[in-house]
Formats: sequence, structure tokens, C-alpha cells
Amino acid sequence: MSKIPNRKALGASTVADLNSRSRASEPERSGTASDSDGINRYRVDEKFIVERIYNAVMEHRLAPATKLSEHTLCATFGVGRMRVQRALLLLSDQGIIDLEKNRGAFVVSPGPTEASEVFEARALLEPAIARHVASDIGSKNLEMLKRHISLESEARGSNSGADLIRLSGEFHWKLAQASGNRILSRVVRELVTKSSLIVGLYGASKQKVCPKDEHLEILSAIERCEANASEALMIEHLNRIREGLDFSAPQPQDGDLAEILGMK
Repeated sequence: MSKIPNRKALGASTVADLNSRSRASEPERSGTASDSDGINRYRVDEKFIVERIYNAVMEHRLAPATKLSEHTLCATFGVGRMRVQRALLLLSDQGIIDLEKNRGAFVVSPGPTEASEVFEARALLEPAIARHVASDIGSKNLEMLKRHISLESEARGSNSGADLIRLSGEFHWKLAQASGNRILSRVVRELVTKSSLIVGLYGASKQKVCPKDEHLEILSAIERCEANASEALMIEHLNRIREGLDFSAPQPQDGDLAEILGMK
């Protein structure tokens, strides 16, 4: 077996050549380590792109039916097409976007029928989840939910509308996570994401977030291990959200994609 030469045994030019080859084999990086917007461009991977688009949908900044051009996303995030395409596939798998042949990617745009089906599914699942969690809530999950309620209160107190909209929806996903069932958690996450789009399209301006204190009331019942009350409160809560929808007047929005995704 031949010995691997050490750096001292190699000539300076040979070492420089090896270093050059090593650098050439590294994946290409777009942008600088940290641009003026504070985003580390070396870490713009599929997960980062998915998170930015997901948050923009949840915060009602990215409107239903918005076209997500691969070219525009590449320019926005400073990455190549392969990375953007992988991110779009992940978003499609999560039910956040539709991939249409020969047309591209679009943020899902639920119609009135689908909107009704989404809330019917939530009415079947979430009260049962609340009952289940109330019957067996561990201290770790209870603290996780309490922290989330605190974040909601902070967002409400600071008039941070976008954060409050996102956090209002995420409470329901966190509750599903507390059930310990990963399948339920994934299903509820998709339903909540679509609900956010539905509320953005059909909700009255004052009904863009879950009603004040209702999440706290649900959590208080769960903490007391009152399964019946937790289930009943969740039913009332979902009914109130659904009653605030007006399917006669969808409100699409336009805007600069880079700004919407927080990349400007």
C-alpha cells in the first residue's frame, strides 16, 4: 500500500494545486456570508426557502393563486434551479402549492367547496385531538403550549399582525403535535395552512386571527384535564372561525415577491 505524502514532502506548487482542486469540488455558494438584510446566503437551502414561503402564506402576505416563478425564486434567494425545484416539490407535498404542468407553481387557492371540506375535516379531527391531549397531557407538552400562548399574547400586545396571524394558526398544529401522533400532526398542519389561505381569501378584516383568549381557554381546560370541556371549547372555536367567512367576495392581493418573502 502506497504511503500518503505529508504536506512537507509535497512541493509548494503541488499543495496549492491540491487546495485549488479541493475548493473547486465544494458546492457553489450564492451571495456573501451575510448580506445587508442579515440573511446568511450560505445557508439558503430547500428548508430555508420552504420556511419563508410557508410563513408568508400563514401570515397572509402571500396570496392564494400567486405564481411562484422558478426564475424569480432563484433571483430572490440567490440559488440555482435545482434547489428551487426541490423546495417547490416539498411545498407541493405539504399542500401549500399546486404544481401545474406547463404552467408552473401556484399558491393553492381553495374555492368555497374545498374551504367547507377543510373546516369539516378540522371539525372531525381537532375536538377529538383536544379531548385526547386533555386526557394525557405531559409537562413538556403543556409548557410548549403555554410558551406558544405567551408568544400570541406578545404579538397581540405589540400589534404585530403578521406574527399573530401565523401564531393563531400554529396553535392548532402545536396541539396536534402534543397528541404524539405524527400522522395527525402532519394532516392538521396541512389543514391549518389551507385554513390560513381560506381566511385570507374569505375572512372579514377583523376575523383574520383566532378570537382573543379562546386558545387560552382551551389550554386551561386541557391543563385541568377536562376532556369534555376541551372538546366542546374546540368545537365552538372552530365554528366561530368558520362563521366569519364570506365566500361571496374573495380578495386576491399583489406585491413584490422578494419583499413578501422578506428578502429585501
